[in-house]
Amino acid sequence: MKKNQSSSKAILLLISLMLTTGFISACSSNSPEKQTNTGAQSPANNSSTGNNETKEAVSGDADPFGKYETPLTIRFTRDVDNDTQDNIIPKTPGETIENNRWLKAFSEKLGINVKYDWTVSSGDAYTQKMNVTLTSGDLPDMLRVTPAQMKQLAEADLIEDLTPYWEQYASDDLKELYAEQGPAVLNSAAVNGKIVGLGKADVYGDGVYLWIRKDWLDKLQLPEPTSLQDVLKISEAFTTQDPDGNKLNDTYGLALTKDLYGGAMGLEGFFAGYHAYPNMWIDDGSGNLVWGSTLPEVKESLKALSDMYKAGQLDKEFGVKDGGKVAESIAAGKIGIDFGAQWNPMYPLISNYQNDPNANWVGYALVSVDGKPALSPQRFQADSYWVVRKGFSNPEALIKMFNLHVELNWGKTGDFDYYYMPAANDSVGVWKYSPVQPASAFKNIRAFQEIEKARKNNSFDSLTGEALAIYRNIKAFEDGDVSQWGWPKIYGAEGVYRHGVNYMDNERFKYEAFAGPPTETMAERKSTLEALEKETFVKIIMGAVPLDDFDKFVDNWYKVGGTDITKEVNEWYASNK
Repeated sequence: MKKNQSSSKAILLLISLMLTTGFISACSSNSPEKQTNTGAQSPANNSSTGNNETKEAVSGDADPFGKYETPLTIRFTRDVDNDTQDNIIPKTPGETIENNRWLKAFSEKLGINVKYDWTVSSGDAYTQKMNVTLTSGDLPDMLRVTPAQMKQLAEADLIEDLTPYWEQYASDDLKELYAEQGPAVLNSAAVNGKIVGLGKADVYGDGVYLWIRKDWLDKLQLPEPTSLQDVLKISEAFTTQDPDGNKLNDTYGLALTKDLYGGAMGLEGFFAGYHAYPNMWIDDGSGNLVWGSTLPEVKESLKALSDMYKAGQLDKEFGVKDGGKVAESIAAGKIGIDFGAQWNPMYPLISNYQNDPNANWVGYALVSVDGKPALSPQRFQADSYWVVRKGFSNPEALIKMFNLHVELNWGKTGDFDYYYMPAANDSVGVWKYSPVQPASAFKNIRAFQEIEKARKNNSFDSLTGEALAIYRNIKAFEDGDVSQWGWPKIYGAEGVYRHGVNYMDNERFKYEAFAGPPTETMAERKSTLEALEKETFVKIIMGAVPLDDFDKFVDNWYKVGGTDITKEVNEWYASNK
């Protein structure tokens, strides 16, 4: 009877999933998938080998790293990205997705044997396959699902409440890692006040920066920027003073795409200079959340961008160009300013250097129009969560696996050079072999701090772990390996993380305040509202409509769903303070 009730809940859940995740069209897709059948069990045998349905007691002396005396077999699913398939597996002979150092570690140290029901390529193939799995009603023990799926599974009572297990089994290091960017990181997996999943801990990123071609600044005898007004002057000079020296009017100041936002070639850092934070939910100062794109500071930013467009400082065709097309312009040496994340030297900036070894991109902190610090906008970006099937005998096992992943990579007893980026295997990211992959949001900035300390002491012998692996890449560039150009741009003495340290130490991050699963109206209207916003903003920038159309946009945004979404978002906010 219990099994039949569970199956009925699954059927009801999947009717909802079909309507909200595009399941029907996904099933009819001919998208290829790389699938490995590892013996998925039938619905009648939906319990792990050797397990019973009596959960391990949650007690005050629960051991975060306790090994199960009787080995615990756990059914998982997973995706495999191109890097793992084409780079990691070939450079780790003898290891596969189903048999590798991480699965051995879980088995030997925790008594947990990972068994994959199936594996597929990353992206749409995983989403489609998970939809099929949810439809079947035969759920694996541990599932990685979208925020919307997590919410629906929880409301259908098909996944476990992890709250008591987190309190008792999460290691101190894991708890600290999930608290680094505030309570929203863990609470984002809360449904009806219960923590029902575990997502990434680094959901906000570690900064938006201003990247500028320093060689162009030097050629035109321009100072480094200390205000947004300086950036506007630099943009004008890069457009009108022939910084590439080809005597043609073919350069632009600022990189931007038709999508407006993004980790590279996005406008978030520019807007922040006007203390505007579009495309994210922010506290309005009175304890309520508001969609940042609807505030007056955004209108002021759009006016500045429109003026830049009229002056020829922006590509006339940006409104139809995606990131790939704009990256081609950067590679060709036609753009000199880019707002983006710390990794921009890896993409797209390195392509410019490869075409022109004199191209010298340098990262700066965000600047503002009025001397007040421009905060780095950090949008909440949790796209998936691990959840535990309802009735699984040992829900705490998921948390133990998270504990071990953190400990083996960065803990006192860990071995970074074996479990994360082993030098013996060309420093490929073998951490991807682990089915769970939590990481600190600030681990990269802290690695920079370790390297910086070694630089000041003029001794790198004490470096270990991630800092040592990064330093090796910097040294490789210094020794002539031009493929490593991006590493010193990020972690070098003049690397952008010198500003990341300032962000971190002085609370210069603007974290998105809403971090919950999609609300009911959000699931229905989000795509419509996003299209309305981007279409209006692009038209304003290009001068196709007047600046005052921003006010019409705000009215329309609230009319076509924004009012209901704002109400729902604030209900979540009130219940998670």
